[in-house]
Amino acid sequence: MAEGKFGDLIKQARKPANQQTSKPDNQITDLPNNQQTSKPANQKEVNLCVKVPESLRRHWAAESKRQGVTMTEIIIQALSDRFGTPS
Repeated sequence: MAEGKFGDLIKQARKPANQQTSKPDNQITDLPNNQQTSKPANQKEVNLCVKVPESLRRHWAAESKRQGVTMTEIIIQALSDRFGTPS
């Protein structure tokens, strides 16, 4: 049976946790200082829904992955820049 282009990745994911290889050297593990999000430890998180065209969502999702940030971080930063945060 021929394995697809993700065959090795699937095999690696199926290994027990103690046999996993380390993260690739190029994988981003920390956010840049200007993209750190802070929230009080006791702050409850809730959903924020925004309807956007599917084509834009796909584009933004791909770009955020390429840049190693989440869309949540980007949205929080944009809203904080525009409206500030409560005192």
